[in-house]
Amino acid sequence: MAFDNETTLWLSGNEAIALGAWEAGVRVASGYPGTPSTEIMENLSRYEGVHAEWAPNEKVGLEVAIGASFAGARALATMKHVGLNVAADPLFTAAYTGVRGGLVILNADDPQMHSSQNEQDNRNYAFAAKLPMLEPSDPAEAKQMIGRAYELSEQLDAPVIIRITTRIAHVKGVVEKGARRGTPEPSIEKSPAKLVMLPGNARVRRVAVEKRMQALRDLVETLPENRIEPGTGTRGFITSGVPYNYVKEIFPDAPVLKLGMVWPLPEKMIRAFAATVGELIVVEELDPFIETHLKAMGIPCRGKDLIPNQGELNSFIVRKAIVPETIGEIFAPLDLPMRPPNMCAGCPHRGLFYGLSRMKDVFVSGDIGCYTLGFLPPLSAMDSCVCMGASIGVAHGMAKALGKQGEGKVVAVLGDSTFMHSGITGLLNMAYNGTYASVIILDNRTTAMTGHQENPASGKSILGEPALALNIEELCRALGIRRVSVVNPHDVEATRKVLKEEIEAPEPSVIISRAPCVLLPEEVKRQKPVYFTNLDNCTGCSLCVQMGCPAISWTPLAPEEAVARGYREKQKGFARIAEVQCNGCGQCACVCKFEAITKKEAK
Repeated sequence: MAFDNETTLWLSGNEAIALGAWEAGVRVASGYPGTPSTEIMENLSRYEGVHAEWAPNEKVGLEVAIGASFAGARALATMKHVGLNVAADPLFTAAYTGVRGGLVILNADDPQMHSSQNEQDNRNYAFAAKLPMLEPSDPAEAKQMIGRAYELSEQLDAPVIIRITTRIAHVKGVVEKGARRGTPEPSIEKSPAKLVMLPGNARVRRVAVEKRMQALRDLVETLPENRIEPGTGTRGFITSGVPYNYVKEIFPDAPVLKLGMVWPLPEKMIRAFAATVGELIVVEELDPFIETHLKAMGIPCRGKDLIPNQGELNSFIVRKAIVPETIGEIFAPLDLPMRPPNMCAGCPHRGLFYGLSRMKDVFVSGDIGCYTLGFLPPLSAMDSCVCMGASIGVAHGMAKALGKQGEGKVVAVLGDSTFMHSGITGLLNMAYNGTYASVIILDNRTTAMTGHQENPASGKSILGEPALALNIEELCRALGIRRVSVVNPHDVEATRKVLKEEIEAPEPSVIISRAPCVLLPEEVKRQKPVYFTNLDNCTGCSLCVQMGCPAISWTPLAPEEAVARGYREKQKGFARIAEVQCNGCGQCACVCKFEAITKKEAK
């Protein structure tokens, strides 16, 4: 296909969704960064006529979108799958209030947990909340479904959920660019009986929800996104989303019912298709969602007795599950070396976690962020990680359970963006209910894990424009925390002293570990010193290596080699710094007791 830069584009699924939202006339978009959904909001923010923003969390983001919808504007809320857990409260009630302007909730599931703490299947949310859900199979279809979702939202007076997965979010495809649709000007229109969910009003709206679902069940039978693709053979497939591509690749001539709307299901269409095949197989990732509902309809089918219900599918897995005899050695997996994740060279979190790693009797309640890598060896300085913002509540609960025996032994660690997301209320609870647990806020001036998005403490908006920069110290004091200190984590020894003092304090305390992420553009450009190893002074104590910096490597030595090199006979090796990787943080020099790590001139 020839590419016309004006009309034909090569876009990722996230880029295509942003374009589709702009073309659909979206005026307000709000979300919280979370892989694999992050780039949708980043791309949408660049289009004229759209107010896009990073919200402190997904609940707030959805509430902002609901408010825009109530004003008659088309609105979008974006989040990853676990973010919908946070936004579930407004989600379920929005199903009752309905909409005025179209409201779409973009939900990105993460099969295989590429960057997530669980593998939940959010099709179950559509079922539980009684809301329609669409699921595209490629970027072009994702763009098209955004427009369809807004039409359905306004036609049905309901929010519409679009479910994508990691493969849709990040795969590239050909997308045709269209024009932006004109939409009515927003205005205030009062409808308290519809929008005020007191029990009396909610009971009336509950009836409306069921009427809507019945209308949707009729509509879904003729929805173009649901289609039967005729084929040959007696084996037929029902599938949706990314697995549709695997089915078409492996069984290109087989009959397929492709579902673009995965809830509610087109029962009449499914029955008609099932009657034409001898064996019906449902191919879907994660839960047996479609399969379960087919069996509830009394339609015989196979699914999770063949297809795994864990992890991400691919063509090899689907083929092996259905026709294992066709698998030959060509499909043997490659034996690739492991490449474990690691904090970057110069990461400010390393100095903080190095200090915690020396406190062997302290329980570290961790949280979600790139600092979660502090769990990995050689630091091994995190003992739990549940969900966004849970670190503080977990630490408080543990302290209450342990009582006096736990004093000086419980600490919570979370990032600045995570603290904004859902840590503030946990800290308020600690102050209100009293505890001796300490909280460490890792303030690296950005939301680093998802690609350096802004947050309420960074001082910039999604467009990089000046915005409110929340004073974290003053907020903590306003919540009732009397002990608030700030440390520079690159000064490892000074940080360890503050950690010891505050963790042992008999009241709640907050330590703010403040240093910018080394990958922020301004930090990358900044001239920094570079450190190197003076091998004449290195004794092979390996303290610097125990920090886990990727710029530091260890060269082991046999006893005779150590003598030949002029080292002590018992020296087991020496550390060397790759100067091209060094970001000049100086943490390794702080822990070296033999002046073997020396600073060079600035780059």
